[in-house]
Amino acid sequence: MPVENSTSFCLSVGNSAILFVMLVWTVADVIAQDTSGSALQLRLLDDDEVDSVEHALGNTYEPIDFSLFRDSIHHWQMKDGRDRNDARYQPEQVVHIAENLLKFQNEDGGWPANLDWLAIIDVQEIRRLRNNTLGRSTFDNRNIYPQIEYLAKVAQVTGLSRYRQAATRGLEYILQEQRATGGWRGRDVDAITFNDDVMVGIMHLLLDIRQNPPHFDWLEPDFKTRLSQALGQAIEVTLMCQIQVDGRKTAWCQQHDHVTFQPVKARTYELPSITALESAGVVRFLMELPNPTPEVIAAIESAIAWFESAKIEGIRIETVPITPVRFEGFTAKIDRREVEDPLAPPIWARFYDIETNRPFFCNRDGIKVEHLTEVKLERRSGYAWYGTWPAKLLDQDYPTWKSRISLEAMHERLKVSE
Repeated sequence: MPVENSTSFCLSVGNSAILFVMLVWTVADVIAQDTSGSALQLRLLDDDEVDSVEHALGNTYEPIDFSLFRDSIHHWQMKDGRDRNDARYQPEQVVHIAENLLKFQNEDGGWPANLDWLAIIDVQEIRRLRNNTLGRSTFDNRNIYPQIEYLAKVAQVTGLSRYRQAATRGLEYILQEQRATGGWRGRDVDAITFNDDVMVGIMHLLLDIRQNPPHFDWLEPDFKTRLSQALGQAIEVTLMCQIQVDGRKTAWCQQHDHVTFQPVKARTYELPSITALESAGVVRFLMELPNPTPEVIAAIESAIAWFESAKIEGIRIETVPITPVRFEGFTAKIDRREVEDPLAPPIWARFYDIETNRPFFCNRDGIKVEHLTEVKLERRSGYAWYGTWPAKLLDQDYPTWKSRISLEAMHERLKVSE
């Protein structure tokens, strides 16, 4: 689907002389209306850049993957956007989407969470919905690293430096927020956070940059070195966080202390535990590391053994529609219940007791319960208590990884013998 052409865009924003007048009044933050009536924040420096952005807005491009935006979009639709029906940019309107990202980027270089990055909506409207704030920058709900990746790819196809500059500010935010021991926090607690793929998502981005893809080839060597060092530190602290029980490594908690690396509580219903969902993401990342160290290999093998021990068989989770119940953060439209089924494939609980390895659940009062039926509807419907997260890891990813590292080891032996 073609985007608006540059003529209609120019008519709607006016000429560059008017834009320069606006620059004086708005301190380099120009708000211009496109033909659909949405606000595009153009941080323009001169006539040439005005022309370049107008030209890019008038072009069509291959869609750029925005699948990592889905969690943020989902949370927007659950709460702030649930009573709205905003127009949205099409996937091929990559420059319009990139301008949206610039429009909502915070001064610290990060982004607020839980927005629909494709929605055509004004900044002030978001402030109205959120008590006069956009929200502080946070990595929660798979945020910030997807924007950086997307902007870098838009810069690659358009050649526009404004998107490289915004991506650089995002990367600087990542470096700034890394704690001394190597971890990044989420919004809920100042701790090393694996929930919402905070650690794993950032590490994926930094590993991608370390491998020198074309969309990041503009980064200065010294800056790439800083990013690579940050990744090395993050991998090291991830290994330090793996929970040991009776001398055996198991998997990970959602959050760990920055100094002791022990599991810690986040929200009232997120207690210290071994977690199947987040640990599956950690192991997948570790498997992507080229030439894994013995420490990485041992961590993966231990976690795989724990996943096997934590399998739950003989039950399935049934989702049933209900009359919608509106809560503050979302509207419950389904309920979930455990059903005995000897033919059901294995599933895993979100949380396991560290000492007993038994699944548990929790309400907002912070009290552990043993069965999903004991969880109140708001959390029973609004949280992922069961899943098949490690299934593909065990069935496909792990065997593939074992074959890969065996081949790598054989090649190393051949090199030594030569």
